[in-house]
Amino acid sequence: MKHQIYRVVDFKNIGSFVLRIRFDDGQEREIDFRPALVGELYGPLQDEKLFNQVEIDPEIHTLVWPNGADFDPETLYNWPKYAKDIIRLAGQSEPKKSQAI
Repeated sequence: MKHQIYRVVDFKNIGSFVLRIRFDDGQEREIDFRPALVGELYGPLQDEKLFNQVEIDPEIHTLVWPNGADFDPETLYNWPKYAKDIIRLAGQSEPKKSQAI
């Protein structure tokens, strides 16, 4: 299966832990990140002040946070497809390497 390449080009905070994300093909996705903010990497983002420090990484073209948290742009683009697995994996204290989000 081919992994699609998407780039995040813009985002807007539209509510508590909810971002509207625009991709390089013009598509937009609204994502409520609250259910995924668990575990060692994503749990600290429950602090809204930290969550709101999100930026677009200019090299990998995805959302990144100061604590090192990020999501693959393809995952963000296809959030409805991956959401249940993301939430399940984020809740594991030590996800297996093959389960990277």
